[in-house]
Amino acid sequence: MPPVNPIIVIPARLAATRLPGKPLADIGGKPMVVHVLDRAVEAGIGPVAVAAGDQPIVDAVRAAGGTAVLADDDVPSGTDRVHRALARLDPEGRHDVVVNLQGDFPTLDPAVLQAVLLPLADPAVDIGTLVCPIADETELATDSFVKCACAFEGEAQTAPALYFSRAPIPWGPGPHWHHIGIYAFRRAALERFVALPASPLELREKLEQLRALEAGMRIGAARIAHGPFGVDTPHDLERARALLAR
Repeated sequence: MPPVNPIIVIPARLAATRLPGKPLADIGGKPMVVHVLDRAVEAGIGPVAVAAGDQPIVDAVRAAGGTAVLADDDVPSGTDRVHRALARLDPEGRHDVVVNLQGDFPTLDPAVLQAVLLPLADPAVDIGTLVCPIADETELATDSFVKCACAFEGEAQTAPALYFSRAPIPWGPGPHWHHIGIYAFRRAALERFVALPASPLELREKLEQLRALEAGMRIGAARIAHGPFGVDTPHDLERARALLAR
């Protein structure tokens, strides 16, 4: 069974190169980060909070009735922001798993968050994450589509994640898997991860999850049919507005 007491933490900050102020972008009269929070609550797997890098995000989330804490914007990554916020959200360590959910998935299917817990049914797995099929050769060759080397046996829904790369891996005929950057950390694994220095392959590929693999941590991947739609550009924002208007 998946862990019984997860918490979902959504890191969000205003500084963004392609879409400044993204978490507070209005979608149907509601800030984008609040849409993500709502989708997370709908998943029904545990409490949800926003780890904000800026006070206006905290104010917007609280105004919508959500939970938010200020995790000052002096940390190297969203994972570090989640870790910092967790110390204030759950100092007693009641939650055994922390789901790190980016704040730019306003149309997220809540079932996706239930799926990310599945790999943790194996007690040897430290971190759960998600993959979906790569649709075509163009996606396979695009370095912004991060690939995961994993192999699902038969109808199995989970598999070990052996490597992540911007290159098209693995070689040879067969399915290829697009990595979706949503993670379920065991509490101890998150503590260990943020204490580690950036690793050589992490720096080379510019993929944070390789730090965990290089340190001998085990990542399990659950497969889903389609990846969530992420908002990175003004065009994406207009698409999200149209989708949610339906």
